[in-house]
Amino acid sequence: MLNSILLLVGITLMYSAPLVFGALGGVISERAGVVNIGIEGMMVIGAFTGAAVGYYSKNPWFGFLMAGVAGGVIALLHAVASVTFKADQTISGIAINLIGPGFAVFFCRLFFQGAAMTPPVPNKLPKIFDGLDSTVALALILTIILWFVLYKTKWGLHIRAVGENPAAADTMGINVTRVRYTCVIISGVLSGFGGAAMTLAIINQFTQTAISGQGFIALAAVIFGKWKPHGAYGACLLFGFSQALTVVLGGGHFAVPSEILAMLPYVLTIVVLILFVGKSVAPKADGLPYEKGSR
Repeated sequence: MLNSILLLVGITLMYSAPLVFGALGGVISERAGVVNIGIEGMMVIGAFTGAAVGYYSKNPWFGFLMAGVAGGVIALLHAVASVTFKADQTISGIAINLIGPGFAVFFCRLFFQGAAMTPPVPNKLPKIFDGLDSTVALALILTIILWFVLYKTKWGLHIRAVGENPAAADTMGINVTRVRYTCVIISGVLSGFGGAAMTLAIINQFTQTAISGQGFIALAAVIFGKWKPHGAYGACLLFGFSQALTVVLGGGHFAVPSEILAMLPYVLTIVVLILFVGKSVAPKADGLPYEKGSR
């Protein structure tokens, strides 16, 4: 019994780590007033980059870092569209969700002889603490850091001010454009880390279904967690637990159809959104482009 519980906890933490990175990216972007539904696309490009660089360099940590760079580059497109050109942030995010997988498959076929998946990465990210993935610890550390930055630093106050009332922040000398650009790019870097956590710590290679909705689940965690780092982390644990159940029940003696098990994480996401989205209040300027001098 104890071994089963420990197994369930370990799998929960493992599957929650990619979600945590993506959700933290969503938190910092939306706290600055930029809706980021492009987390999925950023995670996909990060998943491919991490696996491809990890395969060729044989260094998973280098692949992990480059995945963050790739996610940041894709996020820059979102920042240019939504901050500079004042485009609809939802439409821009949808475009990112199309661009990310498109780029990933294109470059995968280019670098791997037409294959839609990468070869297995020779070395996975190391495990710590009796077999736990290092990404689990890193996700927790980044959650604490982001909480500290948002609530205990001057820059965090600037981020929250821009997300709540950019006009007032502007009159106080805060560069709204710079803050939003920085936060969106950081969002992409964190989402890229989330994708790499999947392909370098869990499945060990990139496939077209490696992410498969994880970015949207991370976005749901942002809402469920009320746009707070620790809240998003707790929500990711819940979603990670639902994925762990599919693994444990699927490999156990319960006669549960595999189709039902595969649906669990997504059904839980829908249920959580129905029950909690109405009770969650986003930053007031979230999704609203800012024109300098406007009130």
